[in-house]
Amino acid sequence: MSLNLAQKLREGTTKSHSMAENVSFVKSFLGGVVDKRSYRKLVANLFFIYSAIEEELERNKDHKVVKYIYFPQLYRKNSLVEDLKYYYGHNWSECIESSAATKIYIERIHQIGYNNPELLIAHSYTRYIGDLSGGQILKNIAKNAMQLPNNSGTAFYDFNMIEDEKIFKDQYRNSLNNIPLNSLEIEQIISEANIAFNLNMKIFQELNSNVFKIMLMLLLSSINSFRKKLK
Repeated sequence: MSLNLAQKLREGTTKSHSMAENVSFVKSFLGGVVDKRSYRKLVANLFFIYSAIEEELERNKDHKVVKYIYFPQLYRKNSLVEDLKYYYGHNWSECIESSAATKIYIERIHQIGYNNPELLIAHSYTRYIGDLSGGQILKNIAKNAMQLPNNSGTAFYDFNMIEDEKIFKDQYRNSLNNIPLNSLEIEQIISEANIAFNLNMKIFQELNSNVFKIMLMLLLSSINSFRKKLK
């Protein structure tokens, strides 16, 4: 049996978690500065990521290890579709594409889904539990920063199938700790969780680059406008 996998995952990813929070896009978001164009691109990337995760979880739901973390009430794909309709319109599927970093992420998910399904634990833990834990705070930041009406564009943060967040997280934690794993397998899962954090960081860094591009374009436009006035 695994010995407190939940705690080992938390402790083993502390550094990666801190690094991810310090990416400029994330720091700006947490500070209440959100560029809507970059944010809707994030929503699109997350759609591709969760589509891959949920496809592999469904395909491996009877796996001797994966079955312990099979909780469809955590699934985000349908919620992201609702947000994509808001940000892109009803033809959203024709407007989005996965970024370069996102493609690498989803390739990784499918690779382990076929070859090492037990490592899906790392991606489930990194994404779903993080989303559930900070969901309402992030939802309020997004609403205020982008002045979103009512709950439009924030379905991603609503876990309507989970009645009590605390009870569910205790259930998830107990499931993690009851997975029959040896020490090597635990190390591999923790290593994969750190890879998952790094893959997420790459996506945030892409978005940060987009913000800088937008700022640079605005700056150059202002400079050109100023120069014209001098003529």
